[in-house]
Amino acid sequence: MTGTRGTFITLDGPGAVGKSTVLTALGHLLRGRGHRVHTTAEPSTSALGQFTRAHADSLHGRALACLVAANRHEHIETEIQPHIDAGDTVLCDRYLASTLVLQRLDGVPEPYLLALNADILLPDLAVILTADPAMIAARLTVRGARHRFHLDPAAPAREVALYAEAACTLGSRGVHVLVLDTDGTTPTNVATRIADATPPPAGSVLGPTRPDDHPVTP
Repeated sequence: MTGTRGTFITLDGPGAVGKSTVLTALGHLLRGRGHRVHTTAEPSTSALGQFTRAHADSLHGRALACLVAANRHEHIETEIQPHIDAGDTVLCDRYLASTLVLQRLDGVPEPYLLALNADILLPDLAVILTADPAMIAARLTVRGARHRFHLDPAAPAREVALYAEAACTLGSRGVHVLVLDTDGTTPTNVATRIADATPPPAGSVLGPTRPDDHPVTP
């Protein structure tokens, strides 16, 4: 352990909005600014995470929500928290905001989801990417659906709306939320906005730089 806590950043948003590309660019930018970066994702790469990913289309509703939450608790205990304690900047592809969207699309009420995740580690910065639903639908057509939620033509519009609600829910719990539109810009530009909102590396005496965006509040 370094004795200085690292930073936890989560990246969520509708399918095909560009999360993976932005996350890669963000990692490069932060390393260039002196951060020791650890990148991860949910479901995690553990046996439980692999089971969750493999059964995400066959399990539904509360059963899947409980499985996702169990993997998250394990993920925090075995990977995320140790890296933060070591002073790393942890970047996580999907976290609580995705639960508040995908499991709600699956018919699970938000209060139940919040109860399952009541004691989890909250991010220092929760980034939610968004885009025009028509643009997302076009990208999904080219890329192809990767899970059952994207088989519904109305899914992109519903996801965008639910992510906006998730941003408010996280903001009401004291999380710094940054909502960024990926339309008409590049992944590098989006990543730069996130990097500018990220606290300095563990052990640095510099203060964080904030972008023009304001945290989302309910």
